[in-house]
Amino acid sequence: MLLAEKSAELGWEIVALEIMPDHVHMFISTGPDVSPIQVMHALKGHTSRILRQEYPRLNTLPSLWTRSFWASTASYVSAETIQKYISEQKTRD
Repeated sequence: MLLAEKSAELGWEIVALEIMPDHVHMFISTGPDVSPIQVMHALKGHTSRILRQEYPRLNTLPSLWTRSFWASTASYVSAETIQKYISEQKTRD
């Protein structure tokens, strides 16, 4: 998977991942020197570049990802709570 490959290359760990039809939930562990914008830039840029190479018809789209994202730290809730939330996303109505 492209997200896992790039994360491993950068020394990051994807703790939980759920891919939805129109967005992605990801719980990722990085070093304290890595900002959320760096994570999103690396992952969105890498996946967009590879997918456009493999599927040339995607080159007609202005972008594969929006610029937006939401990020938070796991400081006030446990890692288990975050993982449970992400894993339950596919069962929501």
